[in-house]
Amino acid sequence: MTFQSCVKITDEWDIVSARQLGRKISKEIGFGTVDQARITTAISELARNIFLYAKTGEICILKINEAGRQGLKIVAKDQGPGILDIRKVMQDGYTTSGGLGAGLPGVKRLMDSFDIESKTNGDEKGTIITAMKWIR
Repeated sequence: MTFQSCVKITDEWDIVSARQLGRKISKEIGFGTVDQARITTAISELARNIFLYAKTGEICILKINEAGRQGLKIVAKDQGPGILDIRKVMQDGYTTSGGLGAGLPGVKRLMDSFDIESKTNGDEKGTIITAMKWIR
């Protein structure tokens, strides 16, 4: 069985709501406090990116169970302008917002798997980032 819960991101308070949901679900399924912090940090960064660059989108959190392993899947989805140069945004220190630049490379390090798809033109413009964390 897969459980999914989503938070629409339209303002800064939604970033807080997404973080809280991530912490609650990660605790429920048995992640330790360090991994709970990693998960909430990743969610916060993804939600913040949606708010800053796409203005609206959503963060969905799914409980997953594959091959006897339990974990969490985070899907960050928006219909924003898309990312022109994914390779560039995945470099440590790259920032367009004046932040620390930990951004997406930081999310990738915090999670066990990370995938990014982005389209910058056409009807399907936007970005989908999928990240997973497994209970050890």
